[in-house]
Amino acid sequence: MIAFSPVVETGWEPVLKEAKDAGIPVFVSDRRPDVPEDMYVTFIGSDFLLEGQKTAEWLVKKTGGKAVIAELEGTTGSAPANDRKKGFDDVIAKNPGMQIVFSQTAEFTRAKGKEVTEALLKSPKGQSVNVIFAHNDDMALGAIQAIEAAGKKPGVDIMIVSIDGVRDGIQAIADGKINYICECNPLLGPYLFDSI
Repeated sequence: MIAFSPVVETGWEPVLKEAKDAGIPVFVSDRRPDVPEDMYVTFIGSDFLLEGQKTAEWLVKKTGGKAVIAELEGTTGSAPANDRKKGFDDVIAKNPGMQIVFSQTAEFTRAKGKEVTEALLKSPKGQSVNVIFAHNDDMALGAIQAIEAAGKKPGVDIMIVSIDGVRDGIQAIADGKINYICECNPLLGPYLFDSI
């Protein structure tokens, strides 16, 4: 059998067809590929769409439905980036006082989160942003560094919302630098092995 977590959604059909033709069962974890579901036995992972929706719902409630948002996207073409963006953007679109004025990939990394946020804060759009939505905690933590370097207070001058729940992210909540994290539980291994 084969178990894997696809980094991006596309490009998997040929190899999954080979596995299916050879009678090798495939189990997909964490990220779902964009292929017909009969090409693998099962998918075990988080509901990335729901994570985006829950984050946006919290933000709408917390801001009273008024915010100027910059979105730090994950790896282009990955299921978490695609679905978290869609879930978040769908909720925001229903609230006219909420505006997403900037959206760019920061590749799920702390370094790129810092780099993209630094450039944003120096741009005209960056002057009006009062919320950063990061598709994961690492990008949010990079954004914190950029905000502090710009002489502003993360979590106060610019709210930060994120998804994951990694240790440094939780510490940033305790320190008042991240306002909200929607947990994405990565403990999929036991469920995967039980399914196999």
